[in-house]
Amino acid sequence: MDPGFEALLIDNGVKISAEPIDQGGSPWATFLFGFGPVILIMVFYVWMYRRAQRGGGIGGALTGLGKSTARRFDHEQDTKVTFDDVAGIDEAENELVEVVDFLRDPQKYTRLGGAAPKGVSLVGAPGTGKTLLARAVAGEAGVPFFSMAGSEFVEMIVGVGAARVRDLFKQAREHAPAIIFIDELDSIGRARGQTAIGGSSEQEQTLNQILTEMDGFSSREGIIVLAATNQPDVLDKALLRPGRFDRRVVVNLPDRKGRAAILEVHTRRVPLAPHVNLGETAAATPGLSGADLKNLVNEAALLAARREQNDVKQKDFLDALEKIVLGPERPLLMSSQDRERIAYHEGGHAILGLVVPGADPVHRVTIVPRGQALGVTYQRPDSDRYNYPEAYLRARIVGMLGGRAAEEIVHGTKTTGAQNDIEQATTLARSMVTRWGMSDRLGLVQLAPRENAYLARLDGYSGRRP
Repeated sequence: MDPGFEALLIDNGVKISAEPIDQGGSPWATFLFGFGPVILIMVFYVWMYRRAQRGGGIGGALTGLGKSTARRFDHEQDTKVTFDDVAGIDEAENELVEVVDFLRDPQKYTRLGGAAPKGVSLVGAPGTGKTLLARAVAGEAGVPFFSMAGSEFVEMIVGVGAARVRDLFKQAREHAPAIIFIDELDSIGRARGQTAIGGSSEQEQTLNQILTEMDGFSSREGIIVLAATNQPDVLDKALLRPGRFDRRVVVNLPDRKGRAAILEVHTRRVPLAPHVNLGETAAATPGLSGADLKNLVNEAALLAARREQNDVKQKDFLDALEKIVLGPERPLLMSSQDRERIAYHEGGHAILGLVVPGADPVHRVTIVPRGQALGVTYQRPDSDRYNYPEAYLRARIVGMLGGRAAEEIVHGTKTTGAQNDIEQATTLARSMVTRWGMSDRLGLVQLAPRENAYLARLDGYSGRRP
């Protein structure tokens, strides 16, 4: 209102009267309207805090971010895993005997000034038993086992990963001697300086905290950190220096004898028919890991149950192996012309597999559709192979292209059925030239980056895709 308005009214003889406005409410209503929102906010935070104390709800998620989510396995309360439950990786077991001995009797080593390794990295292909081996070490030593995956450390909120690392090592110190196991170490242990933009990333802060914690405790505390990875080439060099993960244990794929031992472990509770030969099954499964063999036993047991048998027979193992390697059967209605073309295609694979010197023996040929293939020719070596001669690789390529050659000879046309064969032959031929120096024209030159040896695998079959 204009300040001169009141003076103007008085000059013109206008009578002015003013009375206080009646609020029309009690003092309690005024108080609630004034302080009600603040009270509601305080009540909400109290509720969140109490939920956090019980470990659930939104409050637990907000205030418990910095807490470690590691799962603790105690040999007295949980099922004890020992070296008797681990088979087929005797070399890796022998490497870890010293770790077990140190956890049992640390004075044996410390009295002479020695120190056990702080960190041991388990390197191997997926499914070779790295986690099982780590739990067996804890079971043999009779100490608590804290297990946590590398991806569980990192969250969207910066600093949470480092806080979880501190809490994990704090719990291990409280229950020392103990073992800390970090699965998939490469998810947080990658070389620094590659993923950060404008500063340290959450992954790098977590890695820095792990390095700090491993420097901060003494081997006399009885804490040993085990970590598993199948990509050791990407790990930060600071992780691998002496005093951290300075000891590497390679967990290889099992050989024929190891596969037989693994099958014996996984069939302890499976009723087997008298004629079952696990050695024969082991010979038919080159390149399969411990996890693959466990899955094979499970699939064989399921097939036997589906067939209403009282025990598992050798045929169940063979059928389960075909299902795993070649894929499940697919009931497709095909014309007689398509079935004939598929038969000639697979016959071309089989004939070359039988007559080409150095090729793997042919063990199964089928025109029953399996997986993405309309027909499959399965070849496997008589013994495990660790080195591939050039003649063997050339025989592989010839066998792969036998299906297309048979189609052209018989029908005089080409189809899309050789797609998978051409893919495998091209990949193998490119590796021979660019990685293994088997080209007379290019010579001993590496033209392609080295692949991860723990993830690569040569297939032993040729398939005709639709």
